Amino acid sequence: MKMAIDCYTLFLSRYKLTSASTVSWIKRKNVQQLLTVGLTTYANDERFQAIHFHHSEDWTLQIKYVQPRDAGLYECQVSTHPPTSIFLFLEVVEARAEIAGPGEKFVRPGSTLQLHCLVKKSTEVPSYLFWYHNFRMINYDVEQGVNVSTDLVGRESWLEVPRASDRHSGNYTCKASNAQPARVLVHVFKGDNPAAMQHSMASSPSMMACTALLTMFITLKLALQTNWSL
Repeated sequence: MKMAIDCYTLFLSRYKLTSASTVSWIKRKNVQQLLTVGLTTYANDERFQAIHFHHSEDWTLQIKYVQPRDAGLYECQVSTHPPTSIFLFLEVVEARAEIAGPGEKFVRPGSTLQLHCLVKKSTEVPSYLFWYHNFRMINYDVEQGVNVSTDLVGRESWLEVPRASDRHSGNYTCKASNAQPARVLVHVFKGDNPAAMQHSMASSPSMMACTALLTMFITLKLALQTNWSL
């Protein structure tokens, strides 16, 4: 079972109940950790909260500000006799930008510099994707000869400098709102470095991506189901 989340909150699972049975959430590890019973939180972590609305059959375990340490086996237990449980495995994966090609690029003066930023493993559309050159945002820097094209839904952006010059050397960063960054170092010089030279490229090479926020997404896998009835 796979579920998307925003940058701050994930909903671990929802279950349909036909009675007023008490629902408990437990984190299984070396020593099991009781998280919630009914709407009461027992975990010494305010990020965990049980959500249930009156007359609703849905029970939800909410985890705010998801962290890698939240990964593991969770148990949803209903107070039947004997107790009924469903076990779920939570995998936390970090969203990050990736740059095709090496982290260092060599460009001859007058040639075209192209960089392509792709955000991977992100479960939501980023609210922005900005390019920086030496920490200066350049998405709209037409005077510097920079053209930027961004597809937020596709989670990617392209930067192009049709006629690169010395002033275009330096560190480039692609900063998304919901992923770890990637960076690339660009050298514009008159020498010759065939192994790394990027010359009038027809396809988009690599790029970088930064982010102010760490986004996680989760994969929930049904590990075991015993005596579960609605």
